[in-house]
Amino acid sequence: MTPQERLARLGLTLPEPATPKGAYSPSRLCGNQIWVSGTTARRGVDPGVLGVVGDDVTIEQAQVQAENAALNLVAAIDAAVGLDAVTAVLHLRGYVRATTDFGSHPAVIDGASRMLVAVFGEQVGAHARTAIGVASLPGGACVELELVAALEP
Repeated sequence: MTPQERLARLGLTLPEPATPKGAYSPSRLCGNQIWVSGTTARRGVDPGVLGVVGDDVTIEQAQVQAENAALNLVAAIDAAVGLDAVTAVLHLRGYVRATTDFGSHPAVIDGASRMLVAVFGEQVGAHARTAIGVASLPGGACVELELVAALEP
């Protein structure tokens, strides 16, 4: 099954790729890899859920934001090279804006990991991962993600 077929089966459509809010590229090709810049769950003018996980944002709300941010990563890949070019999602890095005593960062980023596996399948979508807590994120977002994927040679 292709990523497009999986998206349709899930009832999902990819959002428009995010426009950079700074002096950087949404993605960068290097050899047979694509490095996708950090993205939040922002969609157009909708910033997504803003706040601090463990304070005014629940783990469940943050997981949904991680899912949406993962779809933004997928949209960036699709715009750059097409989803069929991806042979492996190599690494996902997730940043969670959280209280200092919050310790469930991996549970939040699980939302993104599950989405990537759902879109690309287990063989391609399974990935190494980092989940860390931070004091702030762009626009007040509660989750930001970045990704590295391997492409067809």
